[in-house]
Amino acid sequence: MSPTPVKILVPGNHLMVGLLGERDELLRLIEEAFPDVRIVARGNEISIEGGDAERVGRLFDELVVLLEQGQRLDASDVGRTIVMVKDDVSPAEVLTTEVLRSARGRTVRPKTAGQKRYTDAISQNIITFGIGPAGTGKSYLAVAQAVHALQSRQVTRIILTRPAVEAGERLGFLPGDLMAKVDPYLRPLYDALYDLLEPEGAQRLLDRGTIEVAPLAFMRGRTLNNSFIILDEAQNTTPEQMKMFLTRIGFGSKCVVTGDVTQIDVPGGRSGLVGLEPVLGAIEDIAFVHLNRRDIVRHKIVADIVDAYEVAEGRAGLTQ
Repeated sequence: MSPTPVKILVPGNHLMVGLLGERDELLRLIEEAFPDVRIVARGNEISIEGGDAERVGRLFDELVVLLEQGQRLDASDVGRTIVMVKDDVSPAEVLTTEVLRSARGRTVRPKTAGQKRYTDAISQNIITFGIGPAGTGKSYLAVAQAVHALQSRQVTRIILTRPAVEAGERLGFLPGDLMAKVDPYLRPLYDALYDLLEPEGAQRLLDRGTIEVAPLAFMRGRTLNNSFIILDEAQNTTPEQMKMFLTRIGFGSKCVVTGDVTQIDVPGGRSGLVGLEPVLGAIEDIAFVHLNRRDIVRHKIVADIVDAYEVAEGRAGLTQ
């Protein structure tokens, strides 16, 4: 143990419950993450001894900042904060960045360092590629950035598009006209819009054409000016479709391309997203952001599933 303990003075006893959790559940999470430290809380003072005492002290300082800004902490928040502190990233800087305040008054913020890099890249570049597994917030954060850009009049419309790839179903057997047939592929984008804008507000913008949700095939031959364009599930584009899409971007527009290269359903496996970074990575105003299991913000089981598949695929690669 360190002979000189680190002491944290929490500004007000009222913050202690939020900091330590009901029945000290959050404190136990921190103790499990840093087993070589001893943490003692008395009143509004926290004393920390051990080899990682300074790092744990910084962790408590960061958590206090979040509480002072009105955020409520749960086990997931503390878990992600621990990861960031271990990576020498400031959780307060990440978790207090506001992307959008939704129609319901909920603030949309990045929840991980990777998500912060992603939202920063979208703000600073014309084209941003967000690549990573399911649950990392690629699509949701992109739609939130698009809504913010529309509300702040940086753009005059939002265009959301996806390739309509037949993954186990044939479009011809689905009922309705073409838009009805491809609607299931576009539904995740509608879901994000409705969550951020409320169904009535989103529907009004869709009816006016201010927001357009359409299959990728509808982009051919167009020039998209003053627009925030999102191409979702881009791993299911062909190289020809990807080139077609990227050359639609006009003046005053911003574009986000999202995809998961481990879930390619495009016939023949020729994905327009694979191998694109060496081709476009050196171009100014184009950014590639890679998210990973640490950026998954769904239920913990999703991260465990991603890990299990990566292990299985690694073993399969060794036996080939």
